[in-house]
Amino acid sequence: MKKLMYSSAGLLLIALAFLAFNMVSGLALTNARIDLTEQKLYTISDGTRQILGELDEPINLYFFYSDKSAKDLVVLRNYAKRVEEMLKAYAQAADGKIKLHIVDPEPFSEDEDKAAEFGLQAVPLQQGGDSVYFGLAGTNSVDDRQIIPFFPLDQEEFLEYEISRLVQSLAKPQRPVVGVMSGLPINGGFDMQTRQPGQPWMVMEEIRQLFQIESIKPSVDQIPDKVSVLLLVHPKNLSQQTQYAIDQFVLRGGKLLVFVDPYSEADHGVQMPGEMGGEDKASDLPALFKAWGLEMVPGKVVGDGAYAMSVSMGEGQRPARHVGWLSLPKKALDASDIATSSLETVTVATAGILRPLEGAKTHFAPLIQSSEYAMPFDAGIFATLRNPDVLMRELKPSGDRYAIAARIGGPVQSAFPDGIEGHKDGLKAADNINVIVVADTDMLSDRMWVQVQDFFGQRVPQPWADNSGFAINALDNLTGSEALISVRSRGRFTRPFTVVESLQREAETRFREQEQVLQQRLADTEEKLASLQKNQDPTKALELTPEQQATLQQFMQEKVRIRKELREVNYQLNADIEKLGRTLKLINIVLVPLVLTLGVLLLWFWRRRRA
Repeated sequence: MKKLMYSSAGLLLIALAFLAFNMVSGLALTNARIDLTEQKLYTISDGTRQILGELDEPINLYFFYSDKSAKDLVVLRNYAKRVEEMLKAYAQAADGKIKLHIVDPEPFSEDEDKAAEFGLQAVPLQQGGDSVYFGLAGTNSVDDRQIIPFFPLDQEEFLEYEISRLVQSLAKPQRPVVGVMSGLPINGGFDMQTRQPGQPWMVMEEIRQLFQIESIKPSVDQIPDKVSVLLLVHPKNLSQQTQYAIDQFVLRGGKLLVFVDPYSEADHGVQMPGEMGGEDKASDLPALFKAWGLEMVPGKVVGDGAYAMSVSMGEGQRPARHVGWLSLPKKALDASDIATSSLETVTVATAGILRPLEGAKTHFAPLIQSSEYAMPFDAGIFATLRNPDVLMRELKPSGDRYAIAARIGGPVQSAFPDGIEGHKDGLKAADNINVIVVADTDMLSDRMWVQVQDFFGQRVPQPWADNSGFAINALDNLTGSEALISVRSRGRFTRPFTVVESLQREAETRFREQEQVLQQRLADTEEKLASLQKNQDPTKALELTPEQQATLQQFMQEKVRIRKELREVNYQLNADIEKLGRTLKLINIVLVPLVLTLGVLLLWFWRRRRA
């Protein structure tokens, strides 16, 4: 048998068997696959399967891809193959409810006219050359249309979410109604600072794709019945009748997602004479919150040394860590709540502190929390803050974790038990409410989570944090739709280097005080040098007494020595990180090959001894 395998006939039989296996597997196992990626990027998620399982009528999907025009674009072709495979997986899982059409719209063809009719975006390869279509259009039985104009190559992590959103929009054209009441220009409007019309915040663009938006004026006396969820952003100085309308909406079963703030940096309203600190930038609902069993600590902002973001201090200066601007990792988010369980990073700026009231009958469940390396700061500090290092020096961790967002549920009484004038017969209590409270409004602004680029007139978001995902997950959950949440959360925007960040924090703790001492010594030395030279006649700058020359030389040497010590301190800040990098290189370059080589030698030695 062994001789046969090594003979020419044996090798030919093996080759024929290999070819036969490939042919049979290609025909019989076309859709079989093993997904070994960490996030199962090539496997349809449970949320997508739920959406496909709820399809009542067939849906047509048209994948327009200029295959011939893109024959020399390897990266685009690879991604197009990925999109095509994903769409075929959808069609297979839908059990005949999705009809997939793959179209190559050649120039001046009817297919190209059809792509343009759908509103797909053709991207020119070069000036005066061919254009490439790479988008998706879908229709349902009543001729509703949904499109993805173009699949950006750098948005692959959102591929399944975008396709699932399109399918769900066609399957359920009647979208839930979200009522929006805001004290910030989240829908655009006139920017008082730039004196130019402002674009809608990108979070609202994404919400509008999934929900029907109903704008509600702050002076409303009743929330419309068709509103499923009320999105309340920065509710400043609401009238009693508006607060009563919100109270009654929640008591009759309406869902509420509210963003309040002790100091909203996105609030660019004109500060009135006599106003101090950040009170004019604060929003709160103390009466309603009290009835619901919680409060936002008045005038306090949570500062966190562990999750502080690095901010630029200008050209030539070392970035500083801002303890009021937080990048909250996965361990700061509630893993048991569907709104936050699969998110990776949420960023906030000058966020407040939420806490349950003693004796409250409601359940207070924190969704987003600080680390133990945190403490409250007065909100007024941030109105005049110029250097974030000041906050880092003042940080004295309390050892407590502070809630920044929380879910509230359970029985409540009305905040207006006797009603208000003209409304005396309203609801007095409810057995259960469903409210999510967030003590920050800045997290919704574009600068805190996304970079927006213009792509041939289309605004393309490039998120670097999950802020929009959190808002949409919360709205999805409150409207009762959970299918898209697991799909949306599969994209991972950042893979934070937690070990490196921990080393940075430890190094800053060790060397920050030493750096401050050296900076002060340097400032004192430069001041003495300036005072020694300021009274000198410029024409006689070099005519110094021997004593003055000696003193000047001493100060110059001291300045050089201090600057050298400062460089050493800055080097030590990154020394541990560089050491870690060298260790990893050593493991990858030397240790791993050595272990593999030893393993092979041991296996060879063991097999030889057995022989």
